[in-house]
Amino acid sequence: MVKYQEIANELRSQIQAGVYKPGEQLALEREMCEQYGVSRITIKKAVDQLVKEGLVVKRRGSGTFVKSLANEDVHDISMANQFSGFSKVFEGHKVSTKVVRFDIIHPTAEVAEKLNITTDDFVYDIVRLRQVDGSPVVIEYTNMPIELIPGIKREVLEKSIYRYIEEQLHFKIQSAHRFIRALLPTPEEEELLQIEHGTMPILEVEQVAFLDDGRAFEYAKAHHRGDKQVFRVVSIR
Repeated sequence: MVKYQEIANELRSQIQAGVYKPGEQLALEREMCEQYGVSRITIKKAVDQLVKEGLVVKRRGSGTFVKSLANEDVHDISMANQFSGFSKVFEGHKVSTKVVRFDIIHPTAEVAEKLNITTDDFVYDIVRLRQVDGSPVVIEYTNMPIELIPGIKREVLEKSIYRYIEEQLHFKIQSAHRFIRALLPTPEEEELLQIEHGTMPILEVEQVAFLDDGRAFEYAKAHHRGDKQVFRVVSIR
C-alpha cells in the first residue's frame, strides 16, 4: 500500500472513531507533513481521497473540515470506500457460511479473460451462501486461479478467503472493479435466500479483485437479497 493510502486510512479511522468531530478542521497540510514525514503532495493525495469519499470538504482559504454526518453514515461511507471481505463488513455480527459447491474446473472464456489466464488453466469454482445473524443475505459465485491462490480447502471457505490470502499467502489485496445490477433470482436462489417466488429482485455485484501488484485474483458475482443490502454512492460536484 502506498504512503498516501496509509495516511488516508489513518485519517478515515480517526474520523470514524470521533477523534475529529463533525465540522472540525483537520490538521493543516504542513502539520501533517511533519507528523507523517512526507511531502505536501502526499498529504494532498490522502486528503483528496477523503474528499472523494465524501467524508471531508475543502474550503478555499480556510482548510479541510469533517462533514457533518451521523456516526452511522460515517461508518457506512468508510466501509463502502474500503475494499473488505464479507466477514469484515459484518464484523460484530454472527456470520456463517454454507458451502454449496466447491470444485476445480477449467474457466469459461469469460472468466479466463477477467482473470487474465487461459481456458487451459484451472480455477476454483466456489458457491457459498452467507448468513448474518442466522438470516441468508447473499449467494457468492467465485472463481480464483489455482496457480496464483493455492491451497484453498473447505475449512477456508467456511471462514474468510480474504483473510487466508493475506495471512497465509502473505498477499496484499488492494482493489476491485464492481458492476451492480438488479436481476430476478432463479428458483434455486429463491430457496437458498428464503425469498417467496416472484416477490423480490436480487442485486448482483459483479467484481474483479486485484492484488497490490496488479494481478487479478478473483472474479465473482454476489447475489444479494434486495432487502438486506444497501450500496452507498457519494456524488461530489
